[in-house]
Amino acid sequence: MELHQLRYFVAVADEGNFSRAAAKVRVAQPSLSQQIRKLEAEIGQPLFDRLPRSVVLTEAGRCLLEYARQILASIGDARRCVDELKGKIAGDVAVGAIPTIAPYVLPELVVTFQNHYPDVTLHIVEDVTAGITRRIESGELDVALASTCQKSPTLRVEHVGNEPLLALVPEGHPLAKQTVVSFEDLKSQRFLLLHEMHCLSQQVHQLLDSRRLFPEVALAGSQLSTIANMVAAGIGLSIVPQMMLKHHATPGCVSLPFAPPVPERELNVLYNPLRFQSKAAAAFRQEAAAALSPQNSSIASDAQQ
Repeated sequence: MELHQLRYFVAVADEGNFSRAAAKVRVAQPSLSQQIRKLEAEIGQPLFDRLPRSVVLTEAGRCLLEYARQILASIGDARRCVDELKGKIAGDVAVGAIPTIAPYVLPELVVTFQNHYPDVTLHIVEDVTAGITRRIESGELDVALASTCQKSPTLRVEHVGNEPLLALVPEGHPLAKQTVVSFEDLKSQRFLLLHEMHCLSQQVHQLLDSRRLFPEVALAGSQLSTIANMVAAGIGLSIVPQMMLKHHATPGCVSLPFAPPVPERELNVLYNPLRFQSKAAAAFRQEAAAALSPQNSSIASDAQQ
């Protein structure tokens, strides 16, 4: 059993497809398929059921998968530990972010970080909270930017601030003339929300439920930009994070703050406390915390020690 075979196996498991897995690990598909067959021959059982348009893990594959992830993560940690002996902040850092943070924070953060640490290579993954936390716990990611999630022995959640949520309404809507809105104002309104796999959608649903508001949901979308365009078209209104409105123009829409108590969402930096944290990863954690909450300095700069 060789490391590259395990890497190919995990890629196929994640992608559910040999072609996409081969592209992910940058190897020809025939070579990848051959190595998977060799791994299956060594184990003595098939790891995947080959379906017409996809592959799925067999029971043996599911059993091997978590061990393979742990082995690859440990090897990565060992390499980073040795790199630390070089005395400078360098190497690779795998960074994750949820879709309601990534487009608004990552571009400026990545440019700033790479200006400060030109010898560090960042690998960026955008995924919903469930995918981000799984990748952190399995060792695929070193650090991530997220909102609400549960702590666990393999997931450290460092709170760096709260962000106000705002109402987004069409320009011609009666509410657009107000300076603030209350949840009472939103009764009987049609809502445009993200799909429930997004934590922001879950947070908004909880806010509405806590106030006994059960509005019609006209759209469950996958991108805030799509929802903003739908709001501008007059199809409904939405509740969105403040950072979206700071970084992206929303023509045809008006954003309104809520009357106190103002609804907020958490902003958190995630990492796995059981894994080795390189100086490069620690440096990114520090800059990510500053980007999410400029006044926050609670994450110590162990990269500078």
